[in-house]
Amino acid sequence: MDEFIEKLKKRLEHPLPGEEHQYKMAPLKRSRMSELAMDKINPRKSAVLILLFPFEDKIKTVLIERPVYEGVHSGQVAFPGGKFDIEDISLMNTALREAEEEIGINKSQVTILGNLTDLYIMPSNFLVTPFIGFMKSVPVFLPDSREVNKIITIDIELLSDISIRGEKTISHSNGYKIKTPYYSVEGLTVWGATAMIISEFNAVVEESKTIS
Repeated sequence: MDEFIEKLKKRLEHPLPGEEHQYKMAPLKRSRMSELAMDKINPRKSAVLILLFPFEDKIKTVLIERPVYEGVHSGQVAFPGGKFDIEDISLMNTALREAEEEIGINKSQVTILGNLTDLYIMPSNFLVTPFIGFMKSVPVFLPDSREVNKIITIDIELLSDISIRGEKTISHSNGYKIKTPYYSVEGLTVWGATAMIISEFNAVVEESKTIS
């Protein structure tokens, strides 16, 4: 466990896999950040937390299913996270604060190992930074029912299992239908930005195994 975390931390100190791996799980026709005039879009900053923790000799992470509401991310599966608040000072603090608020973990017990590549979410105009954090023990989850419909914990090795990947047409909340790759996790469809983040995370985990 300690060896894996140390290798992962070292891998995150080097250039990231980036868009090449994110876009392996991108909906068709999704624009790349390099193609967008980001200075004109002026996206809102946000952050999510990929929380790692040990459980029965495995390393798990946590996803949340959001409640159904009137919004572009209604009912979707995501990592805990949200928008940057000026009082956060840093996006890392945003990720920790939002995770504490949404799933009830003690943020002081989380060690941040590094971050992945920023990802632009067009429907909500968020530029999200994914942070990877580690807890030494199994967290006690106290989900906020206003933000979280369900907590899903999953072995990180399963995330890279090709058998949980597929492609389907999804009806977006704005009424449009899009064809997209997805992960099937506990019967739930994980797609869009979350799937793209997982794709880069999988690449980082695999590359960390080669570090001596």
